[in-house]
Amino acid sequence: MKKTMGILTAAVFAAALTACGGNSAESTTAAPTTTAAAESEKKTEASAETTAAPAEMQKIVVGASPAPHAEILRAAKDVLAQKGYELEILEYVDYIQPNLALESADLDANYFQHLPYLESFNEENGTKLVSAASIHYEPFGIYAGKASSLDGLADGATVAVPNDTSNEARALLLLEAQGLIKLKDGADLTVTKNDIVENPKNLNLYEVEAAQIPRVVEDVDIAVINGNYAIEAGFKVSEALAVEDSESIAATTYGNVIAVREGHENDENIVALVEALTSDEVKAYIESTYEGAVVPLF
Repeated sequence: MKKTMGILTAAVFAAALTACGGNSAESTTAAPTTTAAAESEKKTEASAETTAAPAEMQKIVVGASPAPHAEILRAAKDVLAQKGYELEILEYVDYIQPNLALESADLDANYFQHLPYLESFNEENGTKLVSAASIHYEPFGIYAGKASSLDGLADGATVAVPNDTSNEARALLLLEAQGLIKLKDGADLTVTKNDIVENPKNLNLYEVEAAQIPRVVEDVDIAVINGNYAIEAGFKVSEALAVEDSESIAATTYGNVIAVREGHENDENIVALVEALTSDEVKAYIESTYEGAVVPLF
């Protein structure tokens, strides 16, 4: 009996040792596996963070009119992305809010206006906005009405021109550039029809509100139309009898600008924006898309 009890005790003791040994082995084996997984996960997370870091881009917010300005900005998005900037475009349908939003720093820049308008806005509203760069202009064109060419204009032909001061001046300068009239020496964007000193064809200037000129083209011999109104009316600038030259006083004066708050012209994000908008990619886009209705100034 004692011998039997001893054998049983030894067996139980051996079994107990075997069980503990098994648990110990499993724990010892499992622990490194869990640690390796955790380390691997940490490395993966660290790798993901390292990979994601360069992809984080600075945002630049620009206000613009829908066409062509917002369209041109969209064409510059990829170029800006390569420079590390995400471009957000806010579209405006009026000419007041985008300047107020820029002044209050809700925008980094805006793109919709020419310099004379910007300067006038500053004077009237006490804002301090400046041009960072001139990007494009929308040329005035002379369009055929009853006459099919400028050479064939009859004596006393009727020419529709805008009736407001700045636009009429542009029209007169364009007519002079075609040799149809001569203005007084030193003529600039303040000239009026009273400053015509030579009118060899005795042209009759028919003054009309600028936006209405496309509607009277068929009633006159030729008409001088603002670029934006011509586009809206379905006129192709490429089919105009003549257009403003990119180096003309009107083109350089009425170039559409990137406006910023005074003192921010050389900020890194603004410099990057201007570089993107004056890139070869954007120039090619403008030239192929607008067929002369929008002309790059770079």
